[in-house]
This record gives sequence, C-alpha cells and structure tokens, in this order.
Amino acid sequence: MKTKFDKEYSINASPQLLYQYISTPSGLTEWFADNVNSRGEIFTFIWGDSEEKAKLASKKSDEKVKFRWLDEDDKDSEYYFELKIILDELTKDVTLMVTDFAEEDELKDQQQLWDNQVADLKKVLGSA
Repeated sequence: MKTKFDKEYSINASPQLLYQYISTPSGLTEWFADNVNSRGEIFTFIWGDSEEKAKLASKKSDEKVKFRWLDEDDKDSEYYFELKIILDELTKDVTLMVTDFAEEDELKDQQQLWDNQVADLKKVLGSA
C-alpha cells in the first residue's frame, strides 16, 4: 500500500513554457527521465537500465498532466503522478504541484527525488 503525497514548487516561468516541459516526451527527457518515448497515450520513461510505462490519463493545456503507471501486463495500476500548474491571478506567481505515491518507508526518498528533479527542471527553464 502506497501513500499519496503532494509537493509544491515555485517556478519562475510562464505556464505555457512549463507545460511544454511536463507534457511532451522531449520536455520530460530534459529533466524527468534519461529518455521518454511516447506511442499514442502510452509514455515510456527510461532511467538507466530501468523502464516504466505510463498512460496519459488526462491533460489540460497549460494547466496539468496526469500519468497513470501501467503494471507489467500493461494494465492501469491504481498509482499515478500528476503535475499541475497553478497560476496566482493576483501575483502571477507560478507553482508546480506534484502529486505522487510512495511506500511508507520510501516517502522521504521519493520526495527528495522530486526535489532533485524539479531543481533540474528549474535549471533547464533558467529559473534556478
């Protein structure tokens, strides 16, 4: 049983630019995985020798993208990760909200992994 968690990151970039980096294979390859390929709605994320598949469950232009992990039989699992762009209408501050799941004993490690990956994203965006 995995635990759901949310993390917020302040990003100094437009929602339109940020969306390109969270929703396209080329954008995700720049910061999230070593390589990302897509065939239709199925995205393959590659880290070193490890490969995970996820289905693009939903997306809304310049706002959010949600990937549902597939099991070894390419069936939807109950776990997903979602990247949501929140724009403060008043201040125009942009926040990236990450929703993910982790085993209880791996929660801190998984959150640290997101911290590192989003730090890479900020470097790519020039907002670090």
